[in-house]
Amino acid sequence: MTSTPVAAAVRREWAVRAAVEQGLLGHDQPVVGLLDVAGIRAAAAELRAAFDEVVAPGTPVLHAFAVKASALVPVLRLLADEGLGCEVASPGELALARAAGVAPDRIVLDSPAKTTAELREALDLRIAVNADNPQELDRLGALLEAQTGPPGPLGLRVNPQVGGGSIGMLSTATATSKFGVALQDEGAREWVVRAFAARPWLTRLHAHVGSQGCPLELMAAGVRATYELAEEINETVGRQQIETLDIGGGLPVNFGSDEVTPTYRAYARLLRATVPGLFDGRYGLVTEFGRSLLAKAGLVLARVEYAKSAGGRPIAVTHAGAHVATRTVFAPESWPLRVETYDPEGRPKAAGTDGPVAQDIAGPCCFAGDLVARNRPLPALAAGDLVGLLDTGAYYFSNHFAYNSLPRPGVYGFTTAGEGEVRFATVREPQTVEEIVTESGAAHATGLTGL
Repeated sequence: MTSTPVAAAVRREWAVRAAVEQGLLGHDQPVVGLLDVAGIRAAAAELRAAFDEVVAPGTPVLHAFAVKASALVPVLRLLADEGLGCEVASPGELALARAAGVAPDRIVLDSPAKTTAELREALDLRIAVNADNPQELDRLGALLEAQTGPPGPLGLRVNPQVGGGSIGMLSTATATSKFGVALQDEGAREWVVRAFAARPWLTRLHAHVGSQGCPLELMAAGVRATYELAEEINETVGRQQIETLDIGGGLPVNFGSDEVTPTYRAYARLLRATVPGLFDGRYGLVTEFGRSLLAKAGLVLARVEYAKSAGGRPIAVTHAGAHVATRTVFAPESWPLRVETYDPEGRPKAAGTDGPVAQDIAGPCCFAGDLVARNRPLPALAAGDLVGLLDTGAYYFSNHFAYNSLPRPGVYGFTTAGEGEVRFATVREPQTVEEIVTESGAAHATGLTGL
């Protein structure tokens, strides 16, 4: 007899209560991050299955997790255990991937500003590199002349300029995007073809259309443009020089409910319909998904320190604000978050007889706009209650904003065997005040006065 999988919402409820009972959240630690390990594993399995369904048997496929979405070593190790690699965009992210034990042949380096030292390290490690522009290609060529051993796969990033989505700052295929070679600029496409013909060591083509706010059709259009360019290059050079297409990531996340939509399967099937040649076995594939793998698995849980009102508006002052929910505070229209409410023991809090009360959920940062929810109808909150910011598994835990020198919260993964049977594992210890002082230059306290 097999057990029925427990829904993500139920696992979340159990974890909140257990976090209180086990002392992960309390007066000394008023905010924590929780990660649903089962949810992460399920998302990784869905990604693999979606592309396995559409690619020809034997096609090499690397799903490289975008490390910027969760720059936490235990998370990268968990995803590696699920068969994923890493897409990195800085020396720090590369070091994290290596610390997680990710093999060099499962790491891809993307960045618009790679230094010579970064490129040399990548070549020495034989990790895959996607060059961003003509100057970087020249820099790579010069480094290859001094290279003693063979490098890893090398490619070029292009911008198909197919347009943007609803969040302009995350749309990377607009006419003026800073990323890649802009294919529709005068002479650019012809230059790319010549660049490949002159550099036999270039064997990959890369494009990443966008992220949150980009419709699947726009993403598929960008992949199609990249595929058509690869076909043109291979025809021009008279052989299949481009062996692999890196189609980026960027699957949007539904922040409005627990429903996972769009799905990897929907995107993969749309790609098969839009770019059938992509999956016939002639090209290896690399994907670079990030947010969509982790967002639904995360929860920021914070204590309400005070409940007050101003101008007739109830305000719950919590310990989750701009330091952990930076995008939501500064761009709430683009990054709204659902808020769940709990009593001090971590049990779901129901509305009173008068129903939900419209209230602000404020953070601890010392500026007026530090609000994660405005005029939101919720059960009336009181001091000691808890609020949960949902869908925060990506970007919210490892992209801390050090305003007011507020510490980074501890992050814990959890598994559930049943109600009251929740196990936690530390992902990152809570930052201490002593650590904040140290990284703020305490060792050099008299450095300025001594000048």
